[in-house]
Amino acid sequence: MPAPVSVIVAGVSGSGKSTVGRAAAALATVAFIDGDDLHPDENIALMSAGTALTDADREPWLDAVAATARDHAPCVVACSALARRYRDRLRDGAPSIQIVILEVPAEELRRRLESRTGHFMRATMLDSQLLAREHPEDEPGVTVVDGTQSVEALARTVAALLGRGVD
Repeated sequence: MPAPVSVIVAGVSGSGKSTVGRAAAALATVAFIDGDDLHPDENIALMSAGTALTDADREPWLDAVAATARDHAPCVVACSALARRYRDRLRDGAPSIQIVILEVPAEELRRRLESRTGHFMRATMLDSQLLAREHPEDEPGVTVVDGTQSVEALARTVAALLGRGVD
């Protein structure tokens, strides 16, 4: 019997990972985990200060995200997973995951971030995320979707990947 699938909802800050992830998890009746909650305090302090994370900063966080997706499967996890090497690391730690990347135009991302309050990720860091973003080329288990669709439509896409399609 195959391992249960978890879905990583990925994209840059402001793409709607947490909003879509929560809605998809509720629709599919599985757990939602926000990858932001898995960052070590040091990472949150860096990002709160406007400092972009290095790969070394990200590695323990990505390992925690992968372990969570694997150990709580089936579930939905929000995680930026901007570069292929990050997505590869997630797949190494949780081989049965599916990844949905929310693609949103930069001007819409900026608008969303500037109107958001109470989050450690600042709008000023958007450019560094856009530079770090790598579009998938022939990557296994990755689906890119238009992140400007309704939350409901996106949640249905994610729920279907969990094998829990809804009418």
